[in-house]
Amino acid sequence: MLETCGIEGSLKITLHILRNMKKKDVTDPLERDEQHNEFKERAQQALKTHLKKRFECIFEGLAKQGNPTLLNEIYTELYITEGGSRGVNDEHEIRQIEIASKRQTTHETAIICNDIFKPSPGQEKPIRTVLTKGIAGIGKTVSVQKFILDWADGKANQDIDFIFTLPFRDLNLKKEREFSLMELLQHYYPQLKEIKSFEDDEVKVVFIFDGLDECRLPLDFQSNEICCDITESSSLDVLLTNLIKGNLLPSALLWITSRPAAANQIPPECVHQVTEVRGFNDPQKEEYFRKRIRDRNKASKIISHIKSSRSLYIMCHIPVFCWISATVLETMLGKVRNRKMPKTLTEMYTHFLLIQTNVKNEKYHGTNETTPKKMSASNTEIILKLGQLALLQLERGNLIFYEEDLRESGIDVSEASVYSGVCTEVFKEECGLGEKKVYCFVHLSIQEYLAALFVFHSCVNENRNVLRAEESKPCSDRVQLSELHTTAVDQALGSKNGHLDLFLRFLLGLSLDSIQTLLGGILTQTGSRSPVPDPQTQTGSRSPVPDWIKALYKYSPFTIYHLDPQTQTGSRSESIEKTVLYIKERIKKESSAERTINLFHCLNELNDNSLVEEIKNLQRSGKLSNEKLEPHQCSAMAFMLLMSEEILDEFDLKTYKTSAAGYQRLLPVVGNCRKAMMVK
Repeated sequence: MLETCGIEGSLKITLHILRNMKKKDVTDPLERDEQHNEFKERAQQALKTHLKKRFECIFEGLAKQGNPTLLNEIYTELYITEGGSRGVNDEHEIRQIEIASKRQTTHETAIICNDIFKPSPGQEKPIRTVLTKGIAGIGKTVSVQKFILDWADGKANQDIDFIFTLPFRDLNLKKEREFSLMELLQHYYPQLKEIKSFEDDEVKVVFIFDGLDECRLPLDFQSNEICCDITESSSLDVLLTNLIKGNLLPSALLWITSRPAAANQIPPECVHQVTEVRGFNDPQKEEYFRKRIRDRNKASKIISHIKSSRSLYIMCHIPVFCWISATVLETMLGKVRNRKMPKTLTEMYTHFLLIQTNVKNEKYHGTNETTPKKMSASNTEIILKLGQLALLQLERGNLIFYEEDLRESGIDVSEASVYSGVCTEVFKEECGLGEKKVYCFVHLSIQEYLAALFVFHSCVNENRNVLRAEESKPCSDRVQLSELHTTAVDQALGSKNGHLDLFLRFLLGLSLDSIQTLLGGILTQTGSRSPVPDPQTQTGSRSPVPDWIKALYKYSPFTIYHLDPQTQTGSRSESIEKTVLYIKERIKKESSAERTINLFHCLNELNDNSLVEEIKNLQRSGKLSNEKLEPHQCSAMAFMLLMSEEILDEFDLKTYKTSAAGYQRLLPVVGNCRKAMMVK
């Protein structure tokens, strides 16, 4: 009968015969099973349709009102490795990328996204919970999106019956309410309304909890009560901790993603496999640019330019930075040829901000019918409000914000909607799974850049040092730029996790005249936020911006002019010189080898490479092995080797004559070579 009629047909015939035999005690359970299977199949198909619609497009920072791109058209496989330390990494994430860029991977097991739950060869125990780590923008969420889309399309993991993605940014909004696990799932996924439970069935369910670092729940694994019934109501925190511990639905599979610093919130005994998203390796970087930019000639030029700047090339391990770079360089190649392309992070992000505000002005320039009511606010005002929000939340370590966070920075909800509408690739408004809205910057580095821009503007335009609480109001005495820099350097060095490192680089980079020329009036006008005078009507002290910048940015986000170098007082260059000297003094005194590496990046943003050149000169002269190196010279050597394209086959510490403190400064190189020879 099975061969002739199949499973469904055989079941129907069997039920018909048993009903005629009056075997109600047998038919009732079978009928319930048949009905439940029908419910399950309907729910599964509805869920797949819903998830495919939700995840088939990728926006790469664009708001949903933009032109979407199909994920499968642009997706580039990310480099994901098995294993990784469960300890807390207290280095800034950009520093982690710089280390990873030189790390050898021959001994590491690479994992394809769709095989995230498959045990490695020789691994006997099944994997229930996977914790995937990776820095902001490295591709964790896109990996999740690809995994779900391939399941919904029927391309992979068809042994899984249901996949439920529950991002922590959405769960935060429900932290005050009580649910049962089934109620929570049916709240976010109404496709499950006919299914009462998963407990008694052989149903394979996967829960994906994306963004552990965004979680604002306590996740109290020690004190939360035990909950084993998926129909029992509890607080959301109790549900999550019991699900992760395996008290609820022990047969379910869990995938949790997190930035490295937050990964230790999950007890080690609850995690069966740790993986790490490393972003793009070198071949994948090129593959991304060639997929993203259709013009092959442009793509080749962009790849060549990125390779010419080691700091930019390293940053391209981060997919979001590849997108930012592609946006900037493709625009510049298309509109202004044979001009200086950005080579530092500050230059790249400044051009990115200009391009996005220019897009906004193109979109809303003209009649009142197409201009939002709130657009009477100037571009400067919008960016400074976002900068204030960026700084406050950066100090708190937050990447996502809610309405109360916006109000604290003087932004009401209607303003936030407008900001996200006109700055679609800088600031996002998302509805998530529920009805409430969540806000975020496209990437942490954009948040750090805008925070630095706000701090710099407050000093130059409003005579405030907002990094010092007691000096956050305008001072009677002029706040010197070097004083602001000193405060920022000290605070960055005092940070336990280096969360101000990139912010500091941006803040220093914004001090250069070349960046001020690009940004114009927002940085050069002193006093209040009054409109900047038309440069064409000024005499002597100001001159118009170069024509090539006007050609690139038809509508400037700010009234653009720059200070005439012939009439500058020299105070700004003097401040930069003082800052350079202060950073060099801190390099000499700083005990942390990692912190000194960031200080060298800071000098690079200020166009000062004198310490590295000193080491290069010793190297060229052949005197390097004979000279006794000071600790700061060892730091310069470490920075030079880490920024080199070549990976050292062997690094022999005994080659260098220095003190114990000097050897300590060279240790970052040890972790980035194939073989290291230590000293006793």
